[in-house]
Amino acid sequence: MNHYIDIRLKPDAEMCEAELSNKIFTKFHKALVRLSTNQIGISFPEVRVKLGRLFRLHGETSLLHDLQGLDWLGPLTGYCQVSGILLVPDKVQYRVISVRRSNLSSAKLRRLIARGSIDKDGEKRYKVKMLSEGFDNPYIDLISGSTEQVYRKFVKFGELQLQPVPGKFDSYGLSSTATVPWF
Repeated sequence: MNHYIDIRLKPDAEMCEAELSNKIFTKFHKALVRLSTNQIGISFPEVRVKLGRLFRLHGETSLLHDLQGLDWLGPLTGYCQVSGILLVPDKVQYRVISVRRSNLSSAKLRRLIARGSIDKDGEKRYKVKMLSEGFDNPYIDLISGSTEQVYRKFVKFGELQLQPVPGKFDSYGLSSTATVPWF
């Protein structure tokens, strides 16, 4: 993880920031699947309530070069400013950036109802609990390639660390154990 690429989003009247973030993250996911790698991570250095307009892709030079060779942004290139492959500064901190999951979901509720494991009162309690457990984490809305359904991926930011932790990233560039440089 000694190199990175910055992607600065440039939303405009045609494409708002949320829509652009969602599309770029989806294209990044598809590019990672095409590369068949678990060694590229992503960070969002300008995160506040939203993920921000800066996406930073981390990895070894050769992998980032392969990623750039895919021309994965396609027509979205006009909505971004993409840096070249840059060297991570010497003095940085590290953090885990992962997915925050809930044990409660509409799909799980449908399965409980179909199995007969929950009655009408239980269904109401489940819905109340599901809604009250709302996350404050920033998120990306993704569209399933197979079902065309929209699903939300909440992003969790771990504590800052002084030392990197190597590991593998999922097909979204996220990991529950591996760190990315944070600067």
